[in-house]
Amino acid sequence: MIQPPDYIRAMQPYVPGKPVEELERELGISHSIKLASNENPLGPSPEALEAIRDSFTDLNRYPDGAGYYLKKELAGTLAVSEDELILGNGSNELLDIAARTFMKAGDEAVMGTPSFVVYAMAVQSVGGTSIQVPLAGYTHNLAAMAQAITPRTKMLFLANPNNPTGTYNAKDEFDRLMENIPDTVLIVVDEAYYEYVVAPDYADSMKHFRSGRNILILRTFSKIYGLAGLRIGYGVAGKDILTDMNRLREPFNTNSVAQKAALAALRDKAHVTQSQKTNEEGKQYIYQQLKALGISCVPTQANFVYVPMDDSLALYSSLLKKGVIIRPMGQRAVRVTIGLPEENRRFIAALKEVIGA
Repeated sequence: MIQPPDYIRAMQPYVPGKPVEELERELGISHSIKLASNENPLGPSPEALEAIRDSFTDLNRYPDGAGYYLKKELAGTLAVSEDELILGNGSNELLDIAARTFMKAGDEAVMGTPSFVVYAMAVQSVGGTSIQVPLAGYTHNLAAMAQAITPRTKMLFLANPNNPTGTYNAKDEFDRLMENIPDTVLIVVDEAYYEYVVAPDYADSMKHFRSGRNILILRTFSKIYGLAGLRIGYGVAGKDILTDMNRLREPFNTNSVAQKAALAALRDKAHVTQSQKTNEEGKQYIYQQLKALGISCVPTQANFVYVPMDDSLALYSSLLKKGVIIRPMGQRAVRVTIGLPEENRRFIAALKEVIGA
């Protein structure tokens, strides 16, 4: 009998949610709203949609394996060279490639908890050990993470802003972290929600990239650009780091439709601005309504709100029956995506009914 290594058999697969249509059928409801996956409620840029339609005639051709045009546009936008960029099937794939490139069985990676579950999965998939450092005040404790580094540490993962809490690490504390990280450790900064950040003191990861540090900065087209269904993201790092990662990258890992849509989305600044405005207005509305209900939440720099509360699974179930889908985060918190104004109002109305019941 063929068996994988023990560390593979010990992994818990990521469990996706059911399709909305299936949940509606099972519960006998209709017109539900999904506020569970941190998607842009406005959808993709109109220019991206046009690029998608125009790409259909070329689907018999393999995609550009180098992502030439998208990387050229990104290079100009970020003021980096094209060989300092890598494209991925979502930033998730790049997390996996990085772990497989720079870690082996017995190595360690430091990360915060709770944070994005894929970090630990990527480390475990190569037989590595995740050193999980509890958050402090719902925020990554960078001083404790630096202290957790040992001679076996090969990577440090940092979600900034963090998922699921929406908190961020500021420039000064991030700079101190970088001062205490040995050159033998690759710092992976996951900035999936970067475009939503409004904090003026948000950490400047690109500064450390430009100074030549061993840093991999990950961003995505899944969030503010509204292209989650096409799975495309990118990474910024030094040429040597990306040369090694490209040894493991699949030849055609990003599809042609995704590349063209991402290129158009990147150019549509107005859609990004509108998405930011919609998110900020929705955030303030949810803050105000939760406060009026006597419910505390964690201030966010992303497009979701983390709400600590007891028996979150019961709240999730009750809201689900009213056609409002949120994300339970274990027993003690829920995460609610900021939606369109009418979706936010519907969430609050359903929450009031559940609390009243």
